[in-house]
Amino acid sequence: MTALALLGYISAALLAQVVLAIAVAIHRKGSTSGQGTAANRRRDAASTAAWAGLRAFRVLRRDYEDDALSQCSFYLEPVDGRPLPPYRAGQFLTVQLELCDAQGIIRPVTRCYSLSDCHDRQAYRVTIKRIPPPADRHDLPPGLVSGHFHDHVVPGSIVQLRAPAGSFVLDGEPGVPAVLIAGGVGITPLFAMAREALAKQPDREIHLFYGVRDSRELVFEAAIDAMRAQHPNFHVTIVLSNPAPGEVEAPNCQTTGFIDVALLKRTLPNGGHHFYVCGPPPMMASLVPALRAWAGAHDAVRYEAFGPASLASAEAVSAMPLDQPLTVRFSRSGRTLSWTGEETNLLDFAERHGIDIESGCRSGSCGTCETTISAGEVRYLQRPSFDIAAGRCLLCVGTPIGDLELDA
Repeated sequence: MTALALLGYISAALLAQVVLAIAVAIHRKGSTSGQGTAANRRRDAASTAAWAGLRAFRVLRRDYEDDALSQCSFYLEPVDGRPLPPYRAGQFLTVQLELCDAQGIIRPVTRCYSLSDCHDRQAYRVTIKRIPPPADRHDLPPGLVSGHFHDHVVPGSIVQLRAPAGSFVLDGEPGVPAVLIAGGVGITPLFAMAREALAKQPDREIHLFYGVRDSRELVFEAAIDAMRAQHPNFHVTIVLSNPAPGEVEAPNCQTTGFIDVALLKRTLPNGGHHFYVCGPPPMMASLVPALRAWAGAHDAVRYEAFGPASLASAEAVSAMPLDQPLTVRFSRSGRTLSWTGEETNLLDFAERHGIDIESGCRSGSCGTCETTISAGEVRYLQRPSFDIAAGRCLLCVGTPIGDLELDA
């Protein structure tokens, strides 16, 4: 072998090693890059997952939504700056504040407020109505939490929130007309539903029935008008129960009185519908059973009761006293009481007997009233949407099966 040939072999070997080294480096870089991409995806997914417990939010801005200045929207951004988890239109946020009660004692107070718009990765929006005192008690302050929000929560204020929750959401069946029925501030989840549905299913038939006392209480009026103009299958009926002079002839009033099945039968086309109802207790108590009787299907009517005050569920049946009263013991309160079957749930039962139980949604969705069962069992007329831990129960929608002991 000549020296020149030997040199050629050596050069070829060295070149092969260089090529191999480059290939290995590229492979390792690709693997590392892939791992980094997967890690980034995991971090992104974790950052938008629903959080556990309370999370601090800052008020970005606030806007009044009605001419009466009784309903105010609050835009809330996370203090930690991380993206917000998505939610379904119709769900709510649970708010916890530290407020003074009537005795001047600072205690945590929990309320649930519907999210009033489609999902935004940067901020949530809730719209809160100032709850006035009873008509015959002008000496009383407005609702504790709603009054606090209206009077003291301003841009820069910090509030503590639990992640979006609730099962009052629109179905995904574009071929089934959706009928949204709102009373007063009950418009908030239904407006969000309509906006989300029209964005995802622009051709779906949607009917909105919206009842207020007079036009000064209408909220999201401009947005609703814009949606109606853009979507020919979005139909709106405004119902004023106590219109001011001249309002009956106004274009934003389709009829007067109250929303009832007779109005729906006159307005809606024939065919199957899915109904979604949110409003004050009197509306829920009369309309939900009537709708179910008309629709002929229990699951064709879905509803959300609102407000911090206790109210009988639209699911409640007539009181059915027991042959033999049950014993319900609240161990931490040191109270042993007789359950006769006259109450609709354990939360109302406890409050009627002066036992203070922290509560929020009062519909089995937020978990605020979750309580440990020391002995016995609890049943539910309708399965709660909140995921209840083993050995615990939700008092707001639960009733005892037999003698019961609760750690409350």
